[in-house]
Amino acid sequence: MSKRQTTTLRLFGLLMLFVAGCRASPITSTPNATVLSSITAAAPYWPTNGWRTALPQTQGMDPEKLRQMFTAIEEQTLNVRSLVVVRNGYIVAEYYQSPCNRNSRHELYSCTKSFVSALVGIAIAKGYLEGTNEPVLECFPDYVFANTDTRKSAMTIEHLLSMTSGLDWPEGDPIYQQLWSSRDWVQFILDRPMIAEAGSQFNYNSGCSHVLSAIVAERSGMSTQQFAHEHLFAPLGISNVDWSVDSNGLAIGGWGLNITARDMAKFGYLYLNEGVWDGQQIVPAEWVQASTRPRVNTGQTFDYGYQWWTYPKWGAYAAKGRYGQLIFVIPEHELVVVFTARMDDDRPLVALIEDYIVPAVQPAD
Repeated sequence: MSKRQTTTLRLFGLLMLFVAGCRASPITSTPNATVLSSITAAAPYWPTNGWRTALPQTQGMDPEKLRQMFTAIEEQTLNVRSLVVVRNGYIVAEYYQSPCNRNSRHELYSCTKSFVSALVGIAIAKGYLEGTNEPVLECFPDYVFANTDTRKSAMTIEHLLSMTSGLDWPEGDPIYQQLWSSRDWVQFILDRPMIAEAGSQFNYNSGCSHVLSAIVAERSGMSTQQFAHEHLFAPLGISNVDWSVDSNGLAIGGWGLNITARDMAKFGYLYLNEGVWDGQQIVPAEWVQASTRPRVNTGQTFDYGYQWWTYPKWGAYAAKGRYGQLIFVIPEHELVVVFTARMDDDRPLVALIEDYIVPAVQPAD
């Protein structure tokens, strides 16, 4: 971050405002620096109407390790826009780079894919879809697709979810530009020729995620945005939402969702609780489990589930978006960590989790 950019940082119990490279300013100098109460409550609660905050040590977190993390962000000049750390359902640390604050929406890029996966699971549970073995082409009876052969006819929703469609799709800006200029995105994606048997190999494909959005809309009879509002966002108390659409007004499945960092944390917390929210099963528990277990070996640090990246090292999983958007869920430690950033490589963010956040977890007495 530049030396003119300010950051708002909250390690609850201590609120510090930093001006990178300059003398710290008083906390009263900016409306972003709002002192939030630190709460330690014995009774369970759900953050539908807002997150509660707590001193890190009351939730078994070492505050010194978290302070070291904030220092590392500053010293490494990491362009982090926001950071939220949730332990046991309480925010124990929070960080914003000006002009961002807790009400700012962030474009999630490919984190959007994990939300679309949740909608598919909900659609199956509600009977709009029979299951993941449904052939993709049969979901679009009014279309005639090019390059249709036995391999494409065998492609199922499961293959879209796991990025093993077999479609010819060189992920990157050139094909995004072709997609943007097409009159019908679903037609463009499913017109692509097959280069492999469906299910035979991993090939990251944002087009797969967009087709999943189209399937939810096609089968439910409502827009993806309406379906998401009714069955996912409203129960979680998420209302500050914007979702980019394609040339036909369909919510983009591969990117384009804009929500706040705190609402990203709600989604992670929903999955941490196996789809339960305040006594209601929002996403089926079996879908959460199926989505967040390794299904495809990607040859990278992270493997892949159903539109979620999996991190076998900790039994963790993550929604990951371009430029450093992360919703990282570590069930073993009851942790949800959210980052939004503007950087080409998210490995420094994962390193912050590895070097500071997980080591801050203190063993139970």
